[in-house]
Amino acid sequence: MTDFEKADKNGNGSIGKDEWDALALEDKRRRLDDEDAHRDQTRKMAWFALWGMLLYPTCVLGASWLGLDSAATIIGSMAGVYFVSVAGVVSVFMGVANLAKRSDK
Repeated sequence: MTDFEKADKNGNGSIGKDEWDALALEDKRRRLDDEDAHRDQTRKMAWFALWGMLLYPTCVLGASWLGLDSAATIIGSMAGVYFVSVAGVVSVFMGVANLAKRSDK
């Protein structure tokens, strides 16, 4: 079945105004679902990054507490790069999302 046949609900060979309205409504529903999923993913990414930034120092302390001083030193030396990288990824993602919203208007 072709897309045209799917859109032609009454099977008369043409797409009437009511069928176009149904297509437009379905398109709008899909866009809203996509935007909702995007917001959910953005929220999950932000929480994941936040928890990562909070747990990173805990890992350093845990390695030190377990007597793995060389591991604590290595993990601690990577902290600057880690925090800047995570902040960069989150800020770029949020910035692109905002630019996309502006271009849609």
